[in-house]
Amino acid sequence: MRAAAFEGMMTSLPNLLTISRIVAIPLVIAAFYLPPMVPEHWARWGACVVFSAAGLTDWLDGHLARRWQQQSDFGRFLDPIADKLLVAATLLMLAAFDQLSRWALIPGLVILAREILVSGLREHLALIRVGVPVTRMAKWKTVIQMVAIGVLLVGDSGPASLPVQAIGEALLWIAGFLTCVTGYDYLRAGLVHMNTEPVKPVPRAKPSRVL
Repeated sequence: MRAAAFEGMMTSLPNLLTISRIVAIPLVIAAFYLPPMVPEHWARWGACVVFSAAGLTDWLDGHLARRWQQQSDFGRFLDPIADKLLVAATLLMLAAFDQLSRWALIPGLVILAREILVSGLREHLALIRVGVPVTRMAKWKTVIQMVAIGVLLVGDSGPASLPVQAIGEALLWIAGFLTCVTGYDYLRAGLVHMNTEPVKPVPRAKPSRVL
């Protein structure tokens, strides 16, 4: 029964969309290594398309799960992990291949540090069975962050009439600022529960022996 239920969760469309974000990570990484086998602008635009499609599933999986009433603990567990892995891996690759200026590394580091902070906070709050809802500002932060990274993936391969790299880095700074604000909000909400003892599981009663 449990195996069938787990298989059902794994094959539900919202969870498959979440898993697809993890599958997209090696594809985005591979695009950085494609030149000189393929023209660099093809590789950059390809990485942008894959990343943007993966970012779209971040909204779509939650929307479908709520609409079809297919929300699950597995989806709640995997969804934020998939987001963080995708963002962290792409930011690191942009930095490694010099597609971020030195100043743009600062908001990138802020974003990564905030994700670690919030992950640790959520882990503690989960032990005491306290949930922290996602704020509207946090949702806007995620949208701007995804757009910024997508633009930076294109970089100098974008239209010559537009300062694509500068636009991407400006958006990344905005996302970094919102990251600080929302990170502080999460931390302030979590500090209220810091002295709360973890909820201990209720031991199951031993079945009586039949003599």
